[in-house]
Amino acid sequence: MATYLVGDIQGCYDALQRLLEKIGFDPAVDSLWCPGDLVNRGRQSLETLRLLETLGERFVMTLGNHDLYLLREHWRFPDGGSANHEMDVILHASDRERLLGWLQHQPLARWSPEHRLLMVHAGVIPQWTPEQTLACAGEIEAALRSRKAAKFFAKMSKNWVRRWDDELTGWKRLRLISNILTQLRFCDENGKILASASGPPGSQPLPYKPWFEHSHRGTREVTIAFGHWAALGLMVKKRLLCVDSGCVWGGRLTAIRLEDRQVFQVPGLFHPRRVSWSAR
Repeated sequence: MATYLVGDIQGCYDALQRLLEKIGFDPAVDSLWCPGDLVNRGRQSLETLRLLETLGERFVMTLGNHDLYLLREHWRFPDGGSANHEMDVILHASDRERLLGWLQHQPLARWSPEHRLLMVHAGVIPQWTPEQTLACAGEIEAALRSRKAAKFFAKMSKNWVRRWDDELTGWKRLRLISNILTQLRFCDENGKILASASGPPGSQPLPYKPWFEHSHRGTREVTIAFGHWAALGLMVKKRLLCVDSGCVWGGRLTAIRLEDRQVFQVPGLFHPRRVSWSAR
């Protein structure tokens, strides 16, 4: 029995099959964890969703920014018609409602007592403890599962504020929580995020730093698993596990076995080999 943490899949279904074959994944006893971005750009997002949804409780995830974009398109185009072809294929699928209903009920942060591990898609600002991270994620999750979901999707693209304040309320608060958990890479010591920055550490202007380099951050005593940062790449440290190794950009799809930190990788999107793996 093993737990594998896999990086941003982004619709790279063939690479995912190769990785599951390589690790000898057995859905009867093993678990697969992913910090989000199951879909978009890999050309096989529908197949990816179908495979992961069949794993039931053996698949554990948090929502990424691309997953939220898919849910927004689901809300915007009830009959299909998204300009994103890959997402539109999902919107025209016969099992659309089941798959996207399942996706919409996934969390934005997860805590594993066994591994003392906090999983989010992108990062956590210095001011948040693990408990506050989970609580803030819960605010988004509650909105997604309520009548407020439509309004949340309508507000998703609005950038009102970039610095966290515990006193924030309303949609400004929810939008910033969503940005932090699904898009954060750099921030300053006060929790002000640097928007639209995707380069490697060192490419950012001062006073911003990679979110995990702030020594006073409230999550420094737990392990954080995240993705979202292909320019950062694979990072395996005592308290940090970044598993976005750029599969969709011609890099690799990565899995880390949490029990012993062993790393497994397969070539990404542009590798020609194709195999067939299915849930047993």
